Amino acid sequence: MSDNDELHGLYFEDLHLGQTAAYGRTVTEADIVLFAGISGDTNPVHINEEFASGTMFSGRIAHGMLTASLISTVIGTRLPGPGAIYVSQTLRFKAPVRIGDTVTARATITDLMPEKRRATISTVATVRNKVVLEGEAVVMVPQRAAVAAKPGNGAVEARAAGDDD
Repeated sequence: MSDNDELHGLYFEDLHLGQTAAYGRTVTEADIVLFAGISGDTNPVHINEEFASGTMFSGRIAHGMLTASLISTVIGTRLPGPGAIYVSQTLRFKAPVRIGDTVTARATITDLMPEKRRATISTVATVRNKVVLEGEAVVMVPQRAAVAAKPGNGAVEARAAGDDD
């Protein structure tokens, strides 16, 4: 078994409709400041309490894309996990997320397209059971057979050695 085998997530053959996974994280001051620095989104509604208190939110809120990144965490680390590649993601922001809120991001498989090795995934983020973000993702998922057929894989080499008979 190679190191990459141990790092790999689920294969397309492992998926089924209704399969779900979640990730939870409490949003901190550091998360917002670091996200602003990484993304360049320094909108004062995220980083300036005085400015944000005069908005419809009456205080600072987390970046919507910070919340959306927690959906990416579920897809990239849990379902389907490492090896999955985003094709698309829709997002509908329903409510603000604030410092101290614990966001639970959940992904649920709603459709499987074997001919393209793609999965459609319902994506939802909640805070205290209230939906703050919802959407739908489409991801490409590696197929176990495709991995087994790569040159240098032991299964392929064993078949090649047996061809001498």
